Amino acid sequence: MPSSGGTSALLAAIALAAAPSTFAADPPATSANPAQTPPAVTSAAPVVSGVAPPVKKAPDSRAAGATPPHYRPDRFAGRAAKYYWTMWGIDSLSVKLVESGELVRFSYRVIDPARAKVLNEKRNEASLIDPKAGVSLVVPTLEKVGQLRQSPTPEAGRSYWMAFSNRGRVVKRGDRVDVVIGTFQAKNLVVD
Repeated sequence: MPSSGGTSALLAAIALAAAPSTFAADPPATSANPAQTPPAVTSAAPVVSGVAPPVKKAPDSRAAGATPPHYRPDRFAGRAAKYYWTMWGIDSLSVKLVESGELVRFSYRVIDPARAKVLNEKRNEASLIDPKAGVSLVVPTLEKVGQLRQSPTPEAGRSYWMAFSNRGRVVKRGDRVDVVIGTFQAKNLVVD
């Protein structure tokens, strides 16, 4: 028969194991003001033989139904951007399908008007070449409007555009095309 001292120690150990435990890492409160003393952190389940309770994971952003953030790579990073800037005085080149794909719009922003002048001269014929589709598109001339391109004297900081006829919608989104305007050539542009 166990002694009464041993029984009380055994009961105290069982009661301690059943009671919610506090983390041993919590420092004792030393503040004189009880309002500034942080509350003791308790776990929902007792720690048994050094095993911590399971931790809830944050929801995964790639889970079903979650849309990833829109990522659009810089198409003219590095040497290509420097080339168009230094040789032709332009940047922000883009090629987009417009008017339900019936037109392909080429646009650019002028940095140096003297170098970009060749792009805005009407006498320089413009064409958009799609090697994959095997076509060369031209800027259409409408009866009352004239050519679908801007041709004023270029100004720094302004954006300009021209539209190419895409009859039959042969040029598609994702195609890589070349734009030729007089002596200017922009190769391997991606159609958005």
